[in-house]
Order: sequence, then C-alpha cells, then structure tokens
Amino acid sequence: MFKKSEELFEEACSLLVGGVNSPVRAFKGVGGSPLFMSSGSASHIVDEDGNTYIDYVMSYGPMVLGHAHPVVTEAAINALRHGSSFGSPTVRETELARLVQQFYPSLEKMRFVNSGTEACMGAIRAARGHTGRDKVLKFEGCYHGGADYLLVKAGSGAATLGHPDSAGVPDSFAQNTIVVPYNDIKAVEHAFAEHGAEIAAVIVEPIAGNIGMLLPEPGFLDALRNLTTHHDSVLIFDEVLVGFRVKDGVQGHYGVKPDLTCLGKVIGGGFPVGLYGGKREIMSCVAPEGPVYQAGTLSGNPVAMAAGQAVLEELKKEETANELFARTEALTEGLREKIKGLDVPLSVNSLGSMFTVFFRDKPPVNAEEAKQADLERFKKYYHAMLKNGVYMAPSAFETAFMSTAHSYDDIDKTLAAFEKAIKESG
Repeated sequence: MFKKSEELFEEACSLLVGGVNSPVRAFKGVGGSPLFMSSGSASHIVDEDGNTYIDYVMSYGPMVLGHAHPVVTEAAINALRHGSSFGSPTVRETELARLVQQFYPSLEKMRFVNSGTEACMGAIRAARGHTGRDKVLKFEGCYHGGADYLLVKAGSGAATLGHPDSAGVPDSFAQNTIVVPYNDIKAVEHAFAEHGAEIAAVIVEPIAGNIGMLLPEPGFLDALRNLTTHHDSVLIFDEVLVGFRVKDGVQGHYGVKPDLTCLGKVIGGGFPVGLYGGKREIMSCVAPEGPVYQAGTLSGNPVAMAAGQAVLEELKKEETANELFARTEALTEGLREKIKGLDVPLSVNSLGSMFTVFFRDKPPVNAEEAKQADLERFKKYYHAMLKNGVYMAPSAFETAFMSTAHSYDDIDKTLAAFEKAIKESG
C-alpha cells in the first residue's frame, strides 16, 4: 500500500536529516514511514503510491481554501510571471497589509517576514527594545518557533526560569525565559511578583495548537491583558497557527486586544510567510524607524503576497467564512455523537475551523493534561484512519484543520472512518 513512499523515504534518509525537513513529518510519534505526497486538490491529497486521502492536515493550517484553489493558484502564477523577487518594495505588500488590518484592527503597523518563527522573534525583539527589559514569559506546550530562547521547558517551581528543551541551546539563553502552565493565571501572577520589573513580554498562543488544541479558560486572556498592562509589559498573541480560523478572529471572539500579534500560514496562501505587528509606538522601534534591527531578503515576497491576498479576499466574503465554520461544526458535533456510542475515553476540543480528538475523557486545559492521553491507542487509531482514507497529522499533539473545500460527503466519510478506526484500534 505504501511501497513507493517507503522507498522514497529510504532514499531521502541518505541526503536529508531523518529523511525529512521538519521533525513531525518523520512519523516518530506514530511509527512507520512517512507518506510522500504527489498532489493535492480541494480537500484531498494523493500519495506517491496513488492512495487518496481526505486531508485534515492542510499543510498544518495554511490551506484554508483547500489545495490548489484556482483563485489562489492563478494569483500566484500571475505574480510569478512578473518576477519572483526584487529586493525592493512592491505594491502587493501594502495591499496585503491593508487586507490583514481589516481582519486585525489592532495591527496599526506591521512587518512581513518569511516564517512564523521569524514573526515571533521579531515581536519579542521589538518588545525588548521598547521596554528595555530582557525576560519573556511563555506557556508550557505553546510553540513559537525555533528561536533558542523559546525552546525552553519549565523549571521545577511554579514560575521558575526555564531550562533548554533542545540540545544546542545554551543555559544562558534559557535564563531569560520564564515558563508557566497554560491557563494558570496564578502562576503568571507569581512570575510577575518575582520578576515583574524584568519581564519585557508575555507571549501566548491565545488558542494553543501545538499540544493538541487547548482553549483558554474564561478570564485567562483578560487576566493576561490586565497583568501586562499593570506591569508595563508587552502582550503578544501568537496567532500563526490560529489566525483567520475563528469567526471575528481570536481577538474579536474573546474581546482581548494584545499589543503585538504574530501571523503566518493563512496569509501566505501556502507560501512561506510571517508577519508581526501591533501598536504604532512599539513597531516604530523597528528599523529603519528605530534601533531594533530586523531584515530579510525575501520578506514581502510578491508571490506569497499575491497568494495571501487572494485567500483573504475569499475569506472576506461572509458566506465563505460562515460555511467553513458550519462544516467544521457538523464534523465535530458528529464526532461527539459517535463518541457517545463508543466505550473508549475520547473527547474533542474545537473552535472555528480547528479541532483535536484526545484519547482521554475530558478535553485538556494544559500541556500536562494533554500528555495524559492514551498515546499508544492514538498510534493504532492513526494508522487505521490512514487505511480508511483519512489523513491526520502524525502526532497526538497537533491540531486538525478544515477548509472551505471539505464537503458534507467528506464529513460523512470521515465520521464513518472514525468509528471504524476506533473499533479497529481497540
């Protein structure tokens, strides 16, 4: 069934580290060899062996309109015909920035970069430059890219300074990062009581998506807003993963306005892109207006700008967004109904066009609870879903994504595959 993928993986291992260019693709979390994809169209992808799947990875979020959407494809091709990169400003950058601002009014000024990692690095550097402080507070289980000072795990205390979570990261880098549990506002208060005058910023995924999907408990984001304001720290929302995937946006949905926001994925239409922006007085610290240096040769790449503009123009249409959320609700409510008839500890977290199935009785509220899910059962379930034509992320700790291309027929087939996979994995 996967013979060609297995052969291609073996060849890739001779040239690429682990045979992949991003660790989760290696199937370490589920076992077996990764599938090599050859094409995608709408809600489906096809592997090199010719197997077709309903796709809920959607390139880990960007493909909100589905694969190879004709409007996005044509926009990218048209831009490419005029040149792929100039090292000079283009009008497309301003046009996409104006569109982003319509969805995110809190972005008074912004800077395009090439990835979510760069966006988070830029936002934190701007916050440090603005405040003159060094320390950053983050939450366990929230991923903000590969910067050394963000690859940090929690210390032993409630709000201790962190320790490196990756080889190659010096202890000294981690010492300016404080790590506390997600949804634990008392731990945040304790951190500010000890280090308040040193904390430049609090960075958070307002909806955590990299430890499975975790939702903020009532009042959590408001409390972060109040604490950072009181201590003159910068509140950064990392919405690289969840941006444009919640009705009215995360900031509109919860009614909390951060100082800075990081975006990516959807705004590039499937091309590499990132963005950070927010309050004018903070962003004006960034070069060439201020002393905080950040630059990138391919930042604002015209092909990515054109593709992102095409996506956001579609999402501006109320009927498009409403249908996306309605279909996600149909799937997630269907999953919850299926779970009622299965004697297996299962739960679903969902919001907007995102969801995660957890192998535990109740949806988790933090990383520690998420890690208590039955990971061995997930591995069996994962391969059963593949066999039944549904492609999910090869990790129990990833968020699944819907697109406007997913049909109600896809949903029915997914629900049938889910019930079958749960039974087969028992």
